[in-house]
Amino acid sequence: MSAGGATATTATRRRPLPPLTEAHEELRLRIRAWVAAELTPHVEAWEQAGSFPDDVIRRCGAAGWLGLKFPVEDGGADDPVGAVVFAEELARCGSGGLAAGIGAHAGIALPPIARFGTPEQRERYLRPGIRGELIAALGITEPDAGSDVASIRTHARRVEGGWVLNGAKLYITNGMRADVIVTAVRSTAAGGHHGISFLLVERGAGVTSAPLRKLGWHASDTALITFDDVAVPEGNLLGPEHEGFRLIMENFAWERVMMAIGAVAAAELALERTCAVVAGAGGAGQETRHALAEAGLLVEQGRALTYHALRLHLAGGDAVAAVTAAKLATQRAAFEVADACLAAIGPDPALERAVRDLRLGPIGGGTDEIMRELLGRTLGL
Repeated sequence: MSAGGATATTATRRRPLPPLTEAHEELRLRIRAWVAAELTPHVEAWEQAGSFPDDVIRRCGAAGWLGLKFPVEDGGADDPVGAVVFAEELARCGSGGLAAGIGAHAGIALPPIARFGTPEQRERYLRPGIRGELIAALGITEPDAGSDVASIRTHARRVEGGWVLNGAKLYITNGMRADVIVTAVRSTAAGGHHGISFLLVERGAGVTSAPLRKLGWHASDTALITFDDVAVPEGNLLGPEHEGFRLIMENFAWERVMMAIGAVAAAELALERTCAVVAGAGGAGQETRHALAEAGLLVEQGRALTYHALRLHLAGGDAVAAVTAAKLATQRAAFEVADACLAAIGPDPALERAVRDLRLGPIGGGTDEIMRELLGRTLGL
């Protein structure tokens, strides 16, 4: 089944699941064809290389996919639901690392610039980012601060005309290739949630990156970024000074929705592949049929919960509980689906990659433990 509740060949023949429209299902077909032609054939080579060419992001920009969420005046399409469709179809490329690299640029690093950036910042970073001419990364996680954002140590010292930045960021997607890193820093000596700011840090003197090896996401450029007396000009403060924690939390909502969207689509792809193999082999026994039926149930449950969270988020209401629940449920379920699919048909390179890639889901964007803590708070606990 597709994300709209139809098979890949009938994606526009059934009523779209809100907030999707018929126009979004037409968009889906165009994006699906583009992904199949431009990305999927190269996945194995990029996985082996441990990265993909920067030109891939430029081609995404030229096709119009990177700007779907963003305002028309910045070169976008002002269609966040279209961005959801792109995330779903991107997840079907067959490489979690490739999808993560493109998605981290368009869905995680550029949104805070669009929402909080000055006109000058949007002109310098957002617009070329939408065109794919500039690549962005989001720098929050550190060697000693992951889900606990309040514990970040990377610090910016005020000097005449701006700041001097020192510290390090770890597990940064696009960390080797990024031209600009949207970086969370401690801007005062105050501890906890207070005194965090965002700086737009361009690659240059004092900014170094080291690649990281990972269990999955092999095609993703993931790095440790070190800042050593990096000069950042005054005009590169993103949003209000010392209010970065609020910006981080607001950005997390969209990131977690996108992670849920991608997880459901990746799980669905694994299930489609498995069912095709089983059917081609003449069918399956009862145990396999039941296991795949349970996997299909997880996909549909994840889709329903995710689209519910998406509708609440787009409506501008309090979507924290729904978004958190969607992120928690779908990351775990997607891994379980891929694992069940692999067990059903045995060794299969695509499913093995899916299992490795989906293992990151319960960690990235806030661990399962953090999601449970947030949900507990929404219950008044």
